[in-house]
Amino acid sequence: MSLQFLEFDYSEDPQGTGTFDAMASVRADQLAAVRQEVAQVLDWAESAFAGQRAPLDEGGEWDLDLQEAPDPASPAWQVLTLSIAGTARFCAAFRRRFGVA
Repeated sequence: MSLQFLEFDYSEDPQGTGTFDAMASVRADQLAAVRQEVAQVLDWAESAFAGQRAPLDEGGEWDLDLQEAPDPASPAWQVLTLSIAGTARFCAAFRRRFGVA
């Protein structure tokens, strides 16, 4: 799946938990398209790892944080941030699906 608005950066902690972070700052007329991309990513995660979303320290395979707010530098724009954390197994599948290095 090719994403137009979301470009993920990957980081990993010493325990092997990976995190994919993406941020999009868009005009109001682009907001629906960004939300659709977020929904596609989350639909994949929910489908590929059904019933496994939970805090990782509580045994989850993956979890997420999604924020949306007006851009403080330009109120006509919205900023969406999406962070998805997961186990090594989840991260490997996420990389394959979304082409993240």
